[in-house]
Amino acid sequence: MRGFACAHAEKRHRLDRTFLSKKDCIGRYYSKDAKYRPFSALLPEGSSGKMLYVKLVLVLLMCGSFMGLLHSPSIHLADEHHHTKAAQVSKASWMSHPDAPNSGYASTLKIDWSQIESAVGHVAAPAEGSGGGLRVALLNFDAGEVEQWRARLPHTDATTVHLPHAGSNFTWAHLYPEWIDEEELYGKPSCPQLPAPAVAEKEAYDVVAVKLPCGRAASWSKDVARLHLQLAAARLAARHGRRRGSAAAAAHVLVVSRCFPMPNLFKCRDEVAPARRGDVWLYRPDAAELNQKLALPVGSCQLAMPFAALAGSPPHASPAAPPRREAYATILHSEKLYACGALVAATSLRLAAGHSQRDMVALVDETVGERHRAALTAAGWKVRPIRRIRNPHASRDAYNEWNYSKFWLWALTEYDRVVFLDADLLVQRDMSPLFSMPEVSATGNAGSYFNSGAMVVEPSECTFRLLERHVGDIESYNGGDQGYLNEVFAWWHRLPSHANYMKHFWEGDTPERADAKRKVLGADPPVAMAVHFVGMKPWFCFRDYDCNWNAPELRQFASDEAHARWWEAHDAMPVGLRGFCLLDERQKALLRWDVARAKEANASDGHWRVRIADPRRRICAGGGEGEACREREIAGRKVEGNRITTSYAKLIANF
Repeated sequence: MRGFACAHAEKRHRLDRTFLSKKDCIGRYYSKDAKYRPFSALLPEGSSGKMLYVKLVLVLLMCGSFMGLLHSPSIHLADEHHHTKAAQVSKASWMSHPDAPNSGYASTLKIDWSQIESAVGHVAAPAEGSGGGLRVALLNFDAGEVEQWRARLPHTDATTVHLPHAGSNFTWAHLYPEWIDEEELYGKPSCPQLPAPAVAEKEAYDVVAVKLPCGRAASWSKDVARLHLQLAAARLAARHGRRRGSAAAAAHVLVVSRCFPMPNLFKCRDEVAPARRGDVWLYRPDAAELNQKLALPVGSCQLAMPFAALAGSPPHASPAAPPRREAYATILHSEKLYACGALVAATSLRLAAGHSQRDMVALVDETVGERHRAALTAAGWKVRPIRRIRNPHASRDAYNEWNYSKFWLWALTEYDRVVFLDADLLVQRDMSPLFSMPEVSATGNAGSYFNSGAMVVEPSECTFRLLERHVGDIESYNGGDQGYLNEVFAWWHRLPSHANYMKHFWEGDTPERADAKRKVLGADPPVAMAVHFVGMKPWFCFRDYDCNWNAPELRQFASDEAHARWWEAHDAMPVGLRGFCLLDERQKALLRWDVARAKEANASDGHWRVRIADPRRRICAGGGEGEACREREIAGRKVEGNRITTSYAKLIANF
C-alpha cells in the first residue's frame, strides 16, 4: 500500500523530494517532527500520521475524478452543441437586441479635447430667439466622454443619440455580395437594413458629432459598424438640422477618428477648412446631396441603377448638369500598348453618344509622344498632360507599375462629374445615363469589390490630394489602382453589369450561363453599354479571330463575337488613324508561338487551324526596312511570366 501511495503522490502532485522519506513517504516523516506537518490542522488532536495519509489519498482521488469528468468528451460535445445552437439562433436575425453590446462599434482613440473645442468654435452660434446654445447630437461616445464634452464645452446643449447596433454576424459580404440577381429573374434583390438612430422627428441639431472605430488594419474601411455610424450621422445631419432662417439646412458633422471618413459621403470640399486638426474633421454638408445619397441602397446588395434605367434616368438621379460640366475620360501611360485602344474607344463613344456635347478627355503622361497625342486629338479626345504616379507596391516593369496615375481623374475640377472609361473598352450604346449617378458608381468585380475600368467620379482637388497622400499606407487587394480605390471608396454603388460588360467566362459558369454571355456579346442591336476586353487585347491579335483561344490560361477571355464587334469600330476610324493599330514584329512572333503551342496540344476549339488573312500580318509597323521590320524566329523561344498579369512589353521581350 505504501509503495502505491508514494507513487500516486509523486505522479499527481510532483512534490519536491525533500518532503519525502525514502522509507515510508509521508506518515513517519511528519510524525518525526511536528513543525513539518502542514496538514496537521486537518486532523483531530492526537490523530496519527496514518490517518493523514488516508485522508490525503482520498482528497487526491476525488480531485483526479473531478478533472477526468471535466475533460470528458461527453461534456465537450454537449458544450459544442450548445454554442452551435446559439450561433444558429444568432444568425437567424440581422440585428442583435438593441441593448446588446457590439464591440465593433467601440473606438479606442483617446480624444484630444482641444481639437474638438477648436472645431466646435468654427460653428456659427444659433440666431437669437432660437433657444439655447449650440445643440449637439453625440453618437457613439461613451458615458465618460459625454461628461467630458459637457464639462469642457458647457455652452453647447449636448445630448446622446442611441443607435441600435447591427448584429456581430452582420458582415460586409451581406452588404456587398459578389453576385446579385440584377435582372430580377427570381425576385427583386433586397438589402439587410441598418437600424436608424432613435431620435424624435422634431429634434433639431446644429452639430452631429460621431466617433468612429478604426483599427488601422488592412481593409479598415470595410467595416459594418464604421459604415453604419457614418450613414447614421449623415441621416441626422440631413433630416434633423436646425433651420437657418426660412430654409432647412444640414447640421454640421464632426467626425472623431484615426482614419479619414468616407470621402464620397462627407466630401472634403465640404470641410470647414481651418477646423481640421489631428483626428477631428468638421463638415458643413449640403442637405439635398446627403438626402440623395441616403436614398441609395445601403450597399451593392441592390442595383443603384436598375436595368430599366440604362435607357433613361435612374431613380436616384441628381438634377441634370449642363453638358459642359460633364465629361468622358480615359488615361494613357503607354503609347505602344494602349493608344490604338483609346482611338477605337473614342470612335465607338462618338458613334454611340450621337450628338452629345460632352467633352472627351484623354490624360496622357510623358511616355506618350506628340505623334500619338495628335492622333488622339484627331479621334476626338481633348489631350491633357499629366505626371505619372508610380504604385509604390508594384515591381519594376509590372503591368500595374504606373496605374496610380488614374488618381488624376479627380484633378479634372472643371467638371462636376466624369465617367471614366479604360482604353480597352468598346462603347456600344449611349452611356449618358451614368452621369446621373453619384461617386463612386461602378459594376461589381470579384468578391465585394467594384471594377475600376468604368466608373463615375466627382472631381475634387482635395480628394486627389487624399489619394496621393495615402499611397504608402493603404493596401491594395490586387496590387493596383482598383484595389486601392476600393479601400478609399468602400461605400460604392452598383451599376448593372451591362454598363461595363466583362469579356470573361468564369471557370464556374454553367453552359447556360456561358451561352447567355455569348448572346450578350453578339447581340445586334447591342444590349451592353460597353464591353471590357480583358485578356489579350483585340489590337494585339490578328483580326481573323480572338487570339485568346490559343493560350490555355487566356481562353477564359475568348469571344469571337466581341472580337468582331471591336474590329467593326476600328474600321469606322479614318484610314490615317488605323496605322496606329499595326502589329510589332515581336507581337507577331508571340502570336505564331501561341498557335504552335495550340497545334501541339491539338486544342479542341480549333482556332489554330484558321488561315490568317489579316493584311497587317505583312505590314511592318516600323514603316520601312531594318531591324524593326525583321521577322522574329520563334524556335527555342518561351513565354516568361503569368500571361494574365505580366505587362505586354515584358511578355514579348523574348521575341
